[in-house]
Amino acid sequence: MSESNKDENVNKEDNKSSIAGETKSEKVEHTVEEKLKISEDKLLRALADSENQRRRFEKEIKDAFDFGGFNFAREMLTSLDNLQRAKKSMQEDEVLKKSKEFTKFLKNIEIIEKDLISTFEKNKITKIKCLNKMFDPNFHQAMLEIEDEKVEPGTIIQEIQPGFMFGERLLRPSFVGISKKKGEKNDKNK
Repeated sequence: MSESNKDENVNKEDNKSSIAGETKSEKVEHTVEEKLKISEDKLLRALADSENQRRRFEKEIKDAFDFGGFNFAREMLTSLDNLQRAKKSMQEDEVLKKSKEFTKFLKNIEIIEKDLISTFEKNKITKIKCLNKMFDPNFHQAMLEIEDEKVEPGTIIQEIQPGFMFGERLLRPSFVGISKKKGEKNDKNK
């Protein structure tokens, strides 16, 4: 192909783009604008991503401060339970009741129990009040059913082991006995 033929082909291409309403310089500008939009989009996405990550880290830090002692609190409930069982056992023991030092010792146990409960309350660990309330599986665990015509079925009428909340989270559910109508189980079986 000769030099003049090449020039004619290039001119023909320029004419085609001029007919389409674009010149060579506008084509380059249009591509630069597209690249700019793409870059801007990527930048906005990266900023949004870093903002989301910052919020996630802030929430994790807040949760760590608010609920960092969750496992420790759960284990301390065992100590409270054991202390209360020991107190009850002592109160039921006839031989210990006759001892001169029994009342002093029992008072000391009660002081320790009150201090432990007070420490729990200062640290947002609260006992779930459940007696005479409707059973809620989110906070209670049914251990037995008791026939009782005086209350509505599903009402908690016995607390076997108290449940506790740690702030807004369930630390341990209450183990409870709930009411049922007489013969309710037989009706279900039929």
